[in-house]
Amino acid sequence: MDVTRREAIVSALFGAGSIGLRALATGLPMSVLLNPRTSLADACAMKEHAQYLIWATSGSGDPANANVPGTYDDPGIAHSLLPEMAPTPMTLSGKTYTAAKPWASLPQAMLDRTCFFHHTTLTNSHANEGKVLKLMGAVKRQEMLISLLAKNLAPCLSTVQVEPASISGEVITFGGRILPALTPVGLRDVFVSAKSPLSSLQAMRDADLDRVHEILKQSGNSVQRSFLDRMATSKNELRNISDSLISNLSTIRANDLDGQLTAAVSLIQMNVSPASVIFIPFGGDNHSDPNLARESAQHVSGCAAIATLMQRLQTAKLQDKVTFVLMDVFGRSLNRPTRMGRDHLGNHHCTVISGKRIKGSVVGGVVKSGSDYAATPIDSKTGLSAMGMGADIPFGDTLGAVGKTIAAAVGLSNEVISDQITTGKVVSAALV
Repeated sequence: MDVTRREAIVSALFGAGSIGLRALATGLPMSVLLNPRTSLADACAMKEHAQYLIWATSGSGDPANANVPGTYDDPGIAHSLLPEMAPTPMTLSGKTYTAAKPWASLPQAMLDRTCFFHHTTLTNSHANEGKVLKLMGAVKRQEMLISLLAKNLAPCLSTVQVEPASISGEVITFGGRILPALTPVGLRDVFVSAKSPLSSLQAMRDADLDRVHEILKQSGNSVQRSFLDRMATSKNELRNISDSLISNLSTIRANDLDGQLTAAVSLIQMNVSPASVIFIPFGGDNHSDPNLARESAQHVSGCAAIATLMQRLQTAKLQDKVTFVLMDVFGRSLNRPTRMGRDHLGNHHCTVISGKRIKGSVVGGVVKSGSDYAATPIDSKTGLSAMGMGADIPFGDTLGAVGKTIAAAVGLSNEVISDQITTGKVVSAALV
């Protein structure tokens, strides 16, 4: 990689003057490095609830919706008959459900904090992925939900940039502009080299801490000096951070799923962005898929990738700081008894949400609708399907409801959620 390109990537990731790297090196917020005399006022009212996001999305409309808990109660719903997809019991918050074996085989510690949220996306067109990520217009100013969340989380997490990091190749926008794509291999080539900026962290740490100490010694107060002592990264910690990042990034071999997982975790460790976007295939656009073979194989690999991601977050001690979301453009047909493939289905999708503030649960469900199935209305307090007058989240508002519930899970305030997302309600039963 040429020097100009490397410098451009480092500048894009860590800001002018490598302020992000300096924050990583010292353990101090960027605001303190920029102005050591700052009052250290908290820019986020709900900082204790703020979560990083790893968001998996696809414009293919994968058939993940067809094999999750909540789709095995109706014998008319078609599932793969291959042994790797056998109907398998799974437990969520003490309640037993049935799902395809790959979902049921996820670690119980993850299932204890995972919600399977049934809803509509109000479209069956691949071209509308961007609109679905904007909750079909329910997010104000036509912002994507992930960008709205990132904008509100960045001050809480003190990240270098406000924008999400796009790693998957999917088109992600922020404030109306398309974000540049960041490849795992490109990230590796910047940081795993003789001129890696990570190799200068020690020098950055010593220089910045000496500078801030000197300023606060002359004009700071005891509270500021105490804060500096508490937050400053020790040399041993810094060495471990640097070694760990270089070791992890060096394992990237391609811009594949494993590379995306490594890149997403590393960007959080470097505190670059509040959110990263990846792509996990679960069967793709499988109109023609004899015996649902590709759907089955990619469910096995997709769920294994999610389990791997959770393991890597745990190794990095980030398991309580990151919420994972899987949301595609639409689901796929549930009523295909010949099992030769599935068509588009805008009336039903299932978003998977997993994180510290999520309760193991199934929200909503499916009901026969015409020749296929649709998501049901939802009771926001119980999370149950509510076909009668008790539903306070009608079918058309279920997409907004999943957006509001994700926003609540990652730490946005009720005031921001109500103001910025115009349809649906937070489903309290999905939250702890």
